[in-house]
Amino acid sequence: MNKSVRPPASLPSERAIGTGFADRGDDIGEPDFEAIQQSPEFKLLRKRLIWFIFPMSAFFLCWYMTFVLFSAYSHDFMSRKLFGAVNTGTVFGLLQFVTTMAIVLTYRRFARKKLDPQVDTIHELAGVGKE
Repeated sequence: MNKSVRPPASLPSERAIGTGFADRGDDIGEPDFEAIQQSPEFKLLRKRLIWFIFPMSAFFLCWYMTFVLFSAYSHDFMSRKLFGAVNTGTVFGLLQFVTTMAIVLTYRRFARKKLDPQVDTIHELAGVGKE
């Protein structure tokens, strides 16, 4: 049940250049996940992901908290009628859905252009998908 695990390569020069990580894994053909995690390609992928997720999460959290604080402390503003039975609070609430969809579509575009090519590069180096 226990299998021996090799320590990750401490120097980038120990990683096989051009052949990837597939030959550094265990005997059943799995890639060396520790080497992948320490590779510059994987670090770039994580950096790109973090630089998208943290600012977008902060933006949405601020927008959501604005809605909550206005709802709690600015009842006059949020109950102002815009037309018919629709008030400012209703519009702000519906804009939460619009904002969520905009963030999802923005992430989808970002992932397709910036993350997916990097994931494909890591898959090639790891030998994933080779038959």
